[in-house]
Amino acid sequence: MRKIIVKYLMLALCLGVFTDVAVAQKKGGKTRKAQKRGATTTKKNLRGKTNSKVSAGQTDTLSVAVAAPAPANDSLPIKAVRKSLRPDEAVDTKEIKDRTPLTYEHLRADDAVFRHKVWREIDTREKINQTFNYKADENNGNQRFISILLKAIQDDAVTVFSNVDDRFTTPMSKADVAKIVGGDEIDVPIFDSNGVQTGTKKMRNEVNLDSFYKYRIKEEVIFDKESSRLYWRILGIAPVKSVITSMGVNLGETELFWVYYPDMRPIFAKYEVYNGKNFGARMSWEELFESRMFYGRIIKSTINNPNDMFIKNFRGMAENPILQLLEGETIKETIFNYEQDLWSY
Repeated sequence: MRKIIVKYLMLALCLGVFTDVAVAQKKGGKTRKAQKRGATTTKKNLRGKTNSKVSAGQTDTLSVAVAAPAPANDSLPIKAVRKSLRPDEAVDTKEIKDRTPLTYEHLRADDAVFRHKVWREIDTREKINQTFNYKADENNGNQRFISILLKAIQDDAVTVFSNVDDRFTTPMSKADVAKIVGGDEIDVPIFDSNGVQTGTKKMRNEVNLDSFYKYRIKEEVIFDKESSRLYWRILGIAPVKSVITSMGVNLGETELFWVYYPDMRPIFAKYEVYNGKNFGARMSWEELFESRMFYGRIIKSTINNPNDMFIKNFRGMAENPILQLLEGETIKETIFNYEQDLWSY
């Protein structure tokens, strides 16, 4: 009997101890929560997130949002050409205009027994080069050669390089090209219906695309002994324009920018050259350059030119364009004679 009574007493004692512990934990939890809420102050930042503990009397620093810079005006002076909603040709030319150029034949340096670089200037006012100024519009845009270049730049299809040199070292943005082609932006006043000026807006002068009538090309002539052929490989093309200051001083002609010709070959293959004799026998611009169906007078070469100067800067050449032309023809004849002297008849 005593053993039973002892067991009941021990059970009651254990239940009492567990009850006291549970009550104490419950009270302690409430106290901690009350202290946590009462002792600290929370603040929210601009994005709605809770910052860390901030003691009374301290101020929270707010970050000030910096306004984004205004977007650069990189619109080039390209005429907006609407596409025809019906076939504008009686024959199917879709596959012809989607053609891609053939890859160049690989030339080994060990087989190139003769190499020189030549710079030419193409004047589109000459009869053989009048195709550069074809003014018609087609579905792929205006057909002027300068329009083809500017459209490729506008569509980010080619990288443009600065005219600081002709080695393609400094890329340019579309905004830089727009500034060079169209000049600096000017403030044009805005007037309301009563003739009162309400503000100004930035605009550029209208650009006459027909004023771009000269281009310079940089190319390399190579005689390959393996195939016994003389290759002409164009490296770059640059439009040329006379630079006139705001004071009316003519600084002379200079390149506006350079484009790498191998990058432009797929684009030139999709544009056709004007043919006044037969419109159905038109070639692409890529075929025109590869077939050498243009004329450009030589203005510089690496032949007997240790000072790396243009022909016009030679002694006695500056004021005599006839001598400059004859010197270019001499360079052309030198290259021709080298190839011909390799053969025996």
